[in-house]
Amino acid sequence: MTEEDRPAWAEFFVPSRLRPLATLPLPQPVDDWAWGGSDGGGARVAIIDSGVEDGHPRVGRIDGAMVVEDVPGTDKKRVVERAHPDLYGHGTAIAGIVRSMAPACELWSVQVLGPSLKGRAATLVAAVRWAVEQRFDVINLSLSTSSSAWYGPLQDLMDDAFFGGTVAVCAVNNVFAATYPAQFASVISVASSGPPGSPLAYSADPPAEFGAPGEDVTVAWKDGGTATVTGNSFSAGYVAGWATLIRAKHPGLPPFAVKSVLAAAAVNAVVCH
Repeated sequence: MTEEDRPAWAEFFVPSRLRPLATLPLPQPVDDWAWGGSDGGGARVAIIDSGVEDGHPRVGRIDGAMVVEDVPGTDKKRVVERAHPDLYGHGTAIAGIVRSMAPACELWSVQVLGPSLKGRAATLVAAVRWAVEQRFDVINLSLSTSSSAWYGPLQDLMDDAFFGGTVAVCAVNNVFAATYPAQFASVISVASSGPPGSPLAYSADPPAEFGAPGEDVTVAWKDGGTATVTGNSFSAGYVAGWATLIRAKHPGLPPFAVKSVLAAAAVNAVVCH
């Protein structure tokens, strides 16, 4: 893959650009303390995306399937339980990554994107609001909007998640542009750090704080298949997986602490005494 083909912000995670990060003096090795022995059991994860294919070999059974629909005669939205296919493959890919890391977690599909992998910002806001109200341990948002009109509503929702105990993992855009909610400090923002096997890394140059594998990754796809893909979306899936393991092993750990633990587990972390 050429440098031009890499997702935006990926260059901030090449080893030569990573600056040492002073972190909390957690027990060493940090990853073993943070998620060693965890299978995700007890943690609830919402995949807000194009849908998740229930029963996919790389996903297994999902625990809930929700869709966002219009309230007749109003401009309001509501979230209802309804089985649905993955209309694109993207949501199943993210769910498969999380499942591979946290096999015992609860996985919920919240469908907001259509067959062209596009959706309305109002639908996204309704889905996120529902997930925050349900107090999921982790929500994965490998999607975003660039509309400044939704900056305020989404920031308020991400603050509600942060203070309510839900970890929001958000992919930054694959091009250099301001997109929401990945821009907000209350979320865990993620970009690609390289191909499979690339370590978790932390960048002090926002908006992408964390880097994880996101280039030429083989993932679950629709109709029981697989695909080899590149994008920051898939990097977010890995970080959501790590966050799920942490929430399962350390129940009640607040979102700001989960972010600190992830930072302490980054390849460029330096213990601060």
